[in-house]
Amino acid sequence: MFIHIGDDNVIRSEEVIAIIDNNLVSSSTINEKMLFNQRKNKKVFDPQQQEVSKSVVITTEYIYYSPLSVLTLKKRASMISTISKLEDYSEAFEE
Repeated sequence: MFIHIGDDNVIRSEEVIAIIDNNLVSSSTINEKMLFNQRKNKKVFDPQQQEVSKSVVITTEYIYYSPLSVLTLKKRASMISTISKLEDYSEAFEE
């Protein structure tokens, strides 16, 4: 399944490693070093206005800044999890 994380970015839900509040990222030197190294490797997708970013989404390949809050992204991810657990009754209605 896919998650829309804002700024025209859609990512595969199974690739998500972590979703972190943007304020927490800047308070940690380890996170800042990781972001610096990933920027050097061109693995970070920054929005045009980084002040608008509310969260940072870390995937297996890239890091995305998102204008959506951690709570909103969590709700979207859990909605996808719920949808994937639903039974497929489409064949029952094709009679």
